[in-house]
Amino acid sequence: QVQLVESGGGLVQAGDSLRLSCTASRSTNYAMGWFRRAPGKEREFVATINWSGSVTSYADSVKGRFTISRDDAKNTVYLRMNSLKPADTAVYFCAARRFTASTQDPEDYHYWGQGTQVTASS
Repeated sequence: QVQLVESGGGLVQAGDSLRLSCTASRSTNYAMGWFRRAPGKEREFVATINWSGSVTSYADSVKGRFTISRDDAKNTVYLRMNSLKPADTAVYFCAARRFTASTQDPEDYHYWGQGTQVTASS
């Protein structure tokens, strides 16, 4: 089992930046992902990273603004979010997949954090 704890969410103005963190309860070589759920919408893929950090992928809506990274010495995955828009407002979830390769399908992930709220006001 792996427990994931997200932090770093908050209320910001449109155009501001935030960095989300996701810390795992133990070291793993799992692929990791960030997903989000906006009010009244389905959960959607945001970004993923493979076990080594060599492969990343992003949703088109965040490409060029968000960056996913990992620091395995700290058992932590980050999501740097720049130029936030009101459309980015959502609960952001961190997830871990018991494989080294990442995917964009949330159904492929085995462990989930509790989520952290991000609100970007206009």
